[in-house]
Amino acid sequence: MRLSCGAHFNVHTPPTNTLWFSDFGYTGGRPANATLPSYISPRLKTLRYFPLSDGPENCYNINKVPNGHYSVRIFFGLVADPNFENEPLFDVSVEGTQINSLRSGWSSHDDESFAEALVIITDGSVSLCFHSTGHGDPAILSIEILQVDDKAYYFGPQQGQGIILRTSQRLNCGAMEEKFDQDYSGDPWGGDRFWNPIPTFGQNSDQAISTKNSIKQASVSPNFYPEILYQTALLSTDSQPDLSYTMYVDPNRNYSIWLHFAEIDPEVTGEGQRIFDILINGDIAFKDVDIIHMSGDRFTAIVLNKTVPVNGRTLTLTMHPTKGSQAIINAIEVFEVIIAESKTLLEEVKAMQTLKNALGLPLRFGWNGDPCVPQQHPWSGADCQFDGISSKWVIDGLGLDNQALSGFLPNDISMLRHLQSINLSGNGIHGSIPSSLGTIAGLETLDLSYNSFNGSIPESLGQLKSLRRLNLNSNSLSGRVPAALGGRLLHGASFNFTTNAGLCGIPGLPTCGPHLSTGAKIGIALGVSVAFLLIVICSVCWWKRRQNILRSQRIAARDAPYAKARTHFVRDVQMTRHHGHDHSRTATENGPSLLS
Repeated sequence: MRLSCGAHFNVHTPPTNTLWFSDFGYTGGRPANATLPSYISPRLKTLRYFPLSDGPENCYNINKVPNGHYSVRIFFGLVADPNFENEPLFDVSVEGTQINSLRSGWSSHDDESFAEALVIITDGSVSLCFHSTGHGDPAILSIEILQVDDKAYYFGPQQGQGIILRTSQRLNCGAMEEKFDQDYSGDPWGGDRFWNPIPTFGQNSDQAISTKNSIKQASVSPNFYPEILYQTALLSTDSQPDLSYTMYVDPNRNYSIWLHFAEIDPEVTGEGQRIFDILINGDIAFKDVDIIHMSGDRFTAIVLNKTVPVNGRTLTLTMHPTKGSQAIINAIEVFEVIIAESKTLLEEVKAMQTLKNALGLPLRFGWNGDPCVPQQHPWSGADCQFDGISSKWVIDGLGLDNQALSGFLPNDISMLRHLQSINLSGNGIHGSIPSSLGTIAGLETLDLSYNSFNGSIPESLGQLKSLRRLNLNSNSLSGRVPAALGGRLLHGASFNFTTNAGLCGIPGLPTCGPHLSTGAKIGIALGVSVAFLLIVICSVCWWKRRQNILRSQRIAARDAPYAKARTHFVRDVQMTRHHGHDHSRTATENGPSLLS
């Protein structure tokens, strides 16, 4: 992936028609027109710069990167505006490890206009951060993330995920023009390395030679060097048989040195005609080097590697002939071996990001990238400690006092379980104090004074056995101070609850009236709710029963005249029937009348 920083559209650059993707959704900062500081800078017209007012740390976060071994390169640019610092100075980190610190004058040196490192990616993302040092705004022209062979530049068993190789020098000896691997038609699995030409080591100590013959064993796994790299070389002279090169380095570091050879001198045709020792800072690193013998033939490439500690500020490579009068070298690569920083515990990074949003941290804080690394640039207000158990960095202190914050304190602050000190005093933070603070077992100092916290003091704070200093003064808190906190005062703790009009319950505060615990208050509230519900239900039932009775009475009253008339009619009929039956029964008893 190649990214043209600040570009709104994909672009292609000559002479290779290289594709650069547009810059969208990776970071903050501001796009601007670019001035190219170097001849080797990609021919791009835009960049992205990061004003200090937006924070001292700014990062590109690039996701969906397949796990593997990568060459990461960052080109720097200059903002095309006379009001800007012509040459900003800042630090660069990759995956939380600082790899570069720009020095004054970098814009006039081709090999200092970019930073490059070999990094192993295992989490599917790449984080590239730029750290302001107070000397202008960081300005980034382009970013390249190029996958290389997994075993590229393997220098020994110590190499692995915890190692980063930072490019210090890459020299094409005897060449006249700087070129990239792509210009050399190099294999992409070697990356796209920049080779700085060095036509001489100086002081008439050598001579350049070249050949058009094909070079065998050049572009082979795992490093895939371009063949043309070996078609030029520097030879020492009869008057100065030692071939020596000195470069400046940072002291007390380890450096991995890669030396490239191919016998292209027509004067040397077989084994034993040119033999030399290779010394690094005066110590023999390789003895009796015979290129034809080691490579198997003329015009055949070999690469020698040695990793050494360097205590001083110079690194000197010397080819000292022991047979024949001249030494030879085709190319040199020097990498600084950097131990990759351990990152901050992931759950604490997430908690800090949540805290950033909840507190509404101003842009000037930055808080981008990793809170604790690189160690030279931790987040402002965060104190870090290395945890030997997890082999990760953790947050053990927060100091954000008097920063005009106006948000709230989230429950997720408890995920910062290694905190020993919290100072958020002198802000405008509102809302309640999270009860989850009571789960941070090692908390010794909690200062939330001079804010706008309301509600009661959580009972959970009484569980903090290590708490020695608690300042909650000058807020809007109310209710009884937890008894456990009051008891702690007898054991030398320093607590301040003053200037909270609603607090009570310890000496120095008003006396509390009948006080119920939070659980009791909840129980009473539930009981009252249930009683009220029962009253409502009973009232509804009584009302319905009363309505039924009244309705029955109204029906009875309405139908009363008809019912009385019917009752009299039935009684008259019954009486008539009664009399008729009596007469009939008498006739029967007396028998029929006898007629004569």
